[in-house]
Amino acid sequence: MKKHILLSFIFIASVGLISCSKSFLDEKSDSSYSPSTSFKNVAGLEAGIAGLQATVREQYTIQNHQSLLAVFQVGTDVAISGQENPELIPYHDYSRLLPVDPSALYYWTWSYRVITNANQILRGTADPTATLTDAQRKLYTAEARFFRAYAYNFLVTLWGEVPLLDRPYDEPKTDFTRASVADLNKLINDDLLYATVNLPAIDQVSKPGRISKEAASQLFAEVYLRQGKNDLAEAQCLAVIAGNFKLVDTRYGVKKTEPGDPFSDMFITGNQRRRQGNTEAIWVQELEFNIPGGATNLDQHRRVWVPFYGNVSGMLVCDSLGGRGVGRLRLSPWVIKSAYTGSGANDMRNSKYNLRRDFYYNDPSKPALFGKKVVPTPADTLWSIVPYTTKWNHFIATDPTGNGAFKDLIMMRLGETYLLLAEAQFKQNNPGGAAISINKLRTRANAAQVSAADITLNFILDERVRELIGEENRRMTLVRTGTLLDRVTRLNIKENTTIKPYNVLLPIPQTEIDLNKDAKLGQNLGYN
Repeated sequence: MKKHILLSFIFIASVGLISCSKSFLDEKSDSSYSPSTSFKNVAGLEAGIAGLQATVREQYTIQNHQSLLAVFQVGTDVAISGQENPELIPYHDYSRLLPVDPSALYYWTWSYRVITNANQILRGTADPTATLTDAQRKLYTAEARFFRAYAYNFLVTLWGEVPLLDRPYDEPKTDFTRASVADLNKLINDDLLYATVNLPAIDQVSKPGRISKEAASQLFAEVYLRQGKNDLAEAQCLAVIAGNFKLVDTRYGVKKTEPGDPFSDMFITGNQRRRQGNTEAIWVQELEFNIPGGATNLDQHRRVWVPFYGNVSGMLVCDSLGGRGVGRLRLSPWVIKSAYTGSGANDMRNSKYNLRRDFYYNDPSKPALFGKKVVPTPADTLWSIVPYTTKWNHFIATDPTGNGAFKDLIMMRLGETYLLLAEAQFKQNNPGGAAISINKLRTRANAAQVSAADITLNFILDERVRELIGEENRRMTLVRTGTLLDRVTRLNIKENTTIKPYNVLLPIPQTEIDLNKDAKLGQNLGYN
């Protein structure tokens, strides 16, 4: 066999030498596609922005690491690990959070993929030979700068000092150093200043799901709050509120005639987008079932948030219970028992349509149980029968036990804008203004009103749980506000025995340190 292969190779080579001239062998390409050549016209930049959006989606739509989403909730004040998955263990047992942590590595790598892709687009839009109008150049630049700022804000919040990449690299580089937070903040601020000026308003975006001026302002408000620039944060929030948005306070959408309430309507598939009636939606990542490109990966939110009730005898997977969850996490006792205390018995956000606490056997093949309330065994309360937010309910009748979901991701909405505004007002010694902002949400939710005397930072963070549980990246919020250590210690008893002050920031991935062989990248204190 080896002899035949060798002879065949010699024969082909001989024919080539006899029949081909040197010029025939010279490589000649009639076309060339690369980031440096493609992002110089509308067609190329539209494809580039689509690719950048797909990369951004992978922050929260990951299939291979099915517990990854939970690292932003577990080990904070709101959630406890439901199952011992590798991605989760270091986030509820902080003594095992080490530089080799796979979750930290994934999100570090994800961030720099977004930044690199954005930088490639920015090189194209900055090229004077690009065939773009001035308006087109500004638009694509603004979109790319928004996403670069988004990724860098994520990095700075969770890691602190990190390498600053403000251009694409076409050659290997192994001597990165970490930039100061001040320099990183300047890049973020400059990007968002440009984005807020040059992006279109929400109703003028070219396609649904594209980034708007208001989305940039919302991100800018969060960035300014992290930097302690509270007056500027307030101005960005007010710019959003002045736009064409409205808190959802009446029933709407595909299930408006069925039992429910206005708050729950926002999170029903078919209702989440602005054009579907969601007047709060500022930035929605739209996913579609069975459509090429409709999802970057299979979203795991349902499997993380919805309990594994289908694992209990007498229970069938169904639409009304959210589809097939696996209970990767469970709400902390504080959320279940105390978070809604004081907001009144009629707080819509704690209704059975938004926070399910009770289960009833629904398998008709077990008539002795059918229709009765489920009384869980102690083992079931680990992840099978636990209270949960219904925001990630998702069910496709043709795929009842599907591994993933194709539900839209509401990345920003007006409810959070009022909470960011309240935080900015409180930090400017204006608790009365903060109370007014929070009461906007409480009025919509039929919750008890609050006064200036009620307002503290902890109260605002509590209110964020009541309004945004299952939506916000809770770890980022607590790190940004400097409250992670305190709130875990006080409110999540299972987690408070292992967390240390240095765990507030994540470890720099060891592989990044090792590969950066020509300069010292360094490690966050405590992880050395």
